[in-house]
Amino acid sequence: MAGKAVQREIEEILQRAKNAKPEDLVLTYKGVKYPSFLCMVETLNEIPFFEARQDDLLLVVYPKCGFNWMINVMKKIISIDGEAFKPDENIPPIGLIEFLKPDKLQMLDKIPSPRLLGTHFHPNNIPKSFFDKKTKMLVVFRNPKDTAVSYYHFCQNNPVLVTYESWNAFFSEFIRGDVPWGCYFDHAVEWNKRIDDENVLIVTYEDLKENLQNGIETISKFFNYTLTEEQIQSVTEASTFKTMKEESINNYGQFSQVIYRKGDVGDWKNLFTEEQSKEVDAKFKQYLAGTKLGAMLKYNLYCK
Repeated sequence: MAGKAVQREIEEILQRAKNAKPEDLVLTYKGVKYPSFLCMVETLNEIPFFEARQDDLLLVVYPKCGFNWMINVMKKIISIDGEAFKPDENIPPIGLIEFLKPDKLQMLDKIPSPRLLGTHFHPNNIPKSFFDKKTKMLVVFRNPKDTAVSYYHFCQNNPVLVTYESWNAFFSEFIRGDVPWGCYFDHAVEWNKRIDDENVLIVTYEDLKENLQNGIETISKFFNYTLTEEQIQSVTEASTFKTMKEESINNYGQFSQVIYRKGDVGDWKNLFTEEQSKEVDAKFKQYLAGTKLGAMLKYNLYCK
């Protein structure tokens, strides 16, 4: 029943967004853009005061870097090691705290531990209590070129986001950081500063694609879940892109086709011009060259 209720809510939001003017789809809050049909000023005002718990599980992912994939992987890990994961029917399964209305944000106080939460927020906008309590955070990054292409297609097929007249038009805004949730490179630079924090685990989308089983084992241990080799294998087999896409239909209906498109590594080569590629190369060199996160992203392997 919860899945059907969420589907209806999503369909209602999409229908209202289809009739909106482009300028009405964007909410700018403290200099950062957010989708106005999903985020509210009242919620963004309340977020800084949100009280984290030490045993919360927080997933932090820049848009189109694998959030829906990993939130479902984490649900499976929790379900295998502990009690079956039971989402609250009043809280959307997408798990982004910034999407919750103020009353539903407050309802999170009533959810028993461990709470599985997620956000696209820049680390400076994550409630301070998560850092004060040393809540464990899984952070996922994807190479910037594939992120940009996936983000572009997501905008073009998602009524709640501004569509663009062309890939070139989107790229100009992406490289400036003038897209919802801000600049990819700003997010990356700030997380690189926290890469050695004991409560932060940073993994890359590409490494997960290359060896998902190893990634699931690493993530499970980080969150103190003890899974056998057979259980890790079971979660891995249930977490392929194809399986996740089919599974998401139960929660999102046809909108699952927008959330899960291709998930490929190297799709950027289908859209990037040589000039655009060099522009991202220069940004990467400026912000991430010589950093630990930059090395993790294996830029020369995936972006050249």
